Amino acid sequence: QVQLVESGGGLVQPGGSLRLSCVFSGDIFPIYVMGWYRQAPGKQRELVAAFTSGSRTNYADSVKGRFTISRDNAKNTVDLQMNSLKPEDTAVYYCNAVHKVLNGAYWGQGTQVTVSS
Repeated sequence: QVQLVESGGGLVQPGGSLRLSCVFSGDIFPIYVMGWYRQAPGKQRELVAAFTSGSRTNYADSVKGRFTISRDNAKNTVDLQMNSLKPEDTAVYYCNAVHKVLNGAYWGQGTQVTVSS
């Protein structure tokens, strides 16, 4: 069974940085498309950044130039480096894994990011 465990959330001032990390276990990591999503209070869950099946990256317009997604297939991890954080980035951030062939999807438990002075 695939498990995703996120870490790295917290409270940060506007303009600050955080790095989220997601550890994958339970299957063969390279056959999964990985991504990060977020959900703010009262809003739907939205894509933040993800790898495509062709290993390109896709970012929400609101985070382009500020966030960077990366993955390490040797360590089974996918990270999200978040710079120049804004109050509107406040949300619970979720790691997502989708099987490239079977399309089964898995979610982590989420990690809270709060951007506030």
